[in-house]
This record gives sequence, C-alpha cells and structure tokens, in this order.
Amino acid sequence: MELNWSGIASTPPRDDYNATIGAMVGLVHLLEQKTGLVATVGAGIPGSISGKTGLVKNANSTWLNGRPLNRDFEAALGREVRIANDANCLAVSEATDGAAAGKAVVFGVILGTGCGGGLAVNGHVHNGPNGVAGEWGHNPLPWQRPEENPGPACYCGKRGCMEMWVSGTGVALDYKQSTGRQKTTREIIADFESGDATAAAVVERFEDRLARGLANVINILDPDVLVLGGGLSRTKHLYESIPGRLSAYVFGGEVDTPVLQAKYGDSSGVRGAAWLWP
Repeated sequence: MELNWSGIASTPPRDDYNATIGAMVGLVHLLEQKTGLVATVGAGIPGSISGKTGLVKNANSTWLNGRPLNRDFEAALGREVRIANDANCLAVSEATDGAAAGKAVVFGVILGTGCGGGLAVNGHVHNGPNGVAGEWGHNPLPWQRPEENPGPACYCGKRGCMEMWVSGTGVALDYKQSTGRQKTTREIIADFESGDATAAAVVERFEDRLARGLANVINILDPDVLVLGGGLSRTKHLYESIPGRLSAYVFGGEVDTPVLQAKYGDSSGVRGAAWLWP
C-alpha cells in the first residue's frame, strides 16, 4: 500500500521529549488506521539504549539522552517495541534486501545533519557489549592535517569528531570558515554540481576526509561492503571519487571494498527498524 505522508505529521519541537513520544505513537496509529493492520513496531533512533541503565545514551537528539524511551514508548503504545540505532537499522535493511543483500558484514554510514555508522553481521544488528558498535562518527578524523587540529567542537564534548567533518553540518561549517559566507549544504552541493570553484574546494576536502574515515573502518573491520545513506549520500560524485581515494589510506593500498548508495534511501532506516522483528 502506497501512503502519502505529506503534511500528515510535523516534526515535534526540539527538546520536547513528550511531544517526541506523542509523534511516534501518532504515526503508528495512523499507519494502522490506513492499512487496517495491527503490527509489530520497531524504531531507529540517533543513539542507543544502555544495557546498564536502560536509558538512551549518545543521541545527537540530546533531549532523548537519559530517558527510558523504550519503556515510555511501550507504555504509551500499549505493546512491546524494539529500538535500535538508526545507522544499525540502515545496515540491516541494506543487508537484508538492499544494496548489500547477501553480504555477511555490512557497514552502514548515515551522512546527514550528523554522521553515524552502523554494523550488520549476517543480517542482524551488531551492538557490542557497550552498545557502540559502528559509532564511527565519534572517532577523530584520521591523519589530520595541521590546519585540521584540534578540529571543531562536537556536542559529545570532544573536538575533531568525524561527525563535525563529514556531515551536512561539517560541510556548511567548512564553507563558512573558508569563505566567510553562510550557505546550506544543499546550496553548496548544487554550486559544486554547477561548476563553482569555491564549492568544489569544499567538496574536495569533504571527500578526502570521508575517504580517510572510511579507510580507518576498513583497516579495523574490513567489511564486505560500505553502504552510504543520508542526504549527502545522494551526491553522485562520491561514488566516482571515494573508491579511488581509499587506497591512499588503507593499509597496504589494496582496496576491493564496494562503496554503494543505500538502495532504499531515506526509507532504509525505518525498513531496518521493521526487520528488528523476525
């Protein structure tokens, strides 16, 4: 069934935890009303649930941190839900029937307002004992140039995180720092695709930093495939540029790792949340 979501649900205000819960419950009820089905419910979040406390941690939607989101969501909905990191959900979706279908070890990257990473092994989320498997965005940019040190401050309290270099936020910040002008990431990419030299220099730095970060993942994990999602993943030039850049940074210089665009685009994370159930 094809549903038109345009105008149906507005994004709840930042920092309003109760409104966030309300929006999630409302979407479930709306979908069930439209389909006539009562189904299992999964959700992807930009963070993870602590195995020690049961509370959200590491979310860049910071008003979720320290909250029992899974318990509150279940109580409001009146049934069990399953919650996982959104990048892990993307990796599961793409490993199940997407761009990485049939691959054993899939590393998924979300290049959006922030930068996240997720890991699927044999089609299932791999969280790790600390719930931080795949949290690539909060490692420092590898092989920093002098002008990149110590790097921009990140919401996590550290400086120079990948999140602040290869996200939409990072691209816009680089443009502003290098030109003194402010543009949205979408405008910068559009300028680049139109042949603007200033935007091209920003994209060149972005792609080199992205290649360094992905090479670090390959050096540690050596996944079967890298799948890119999020708004910046729609920049077609990445798939021409990044594979050729990796060999400069991967140990030994031999790189056969495919770099693919997520087959299901912005829908892949929610599809992966559905796959949290058998």
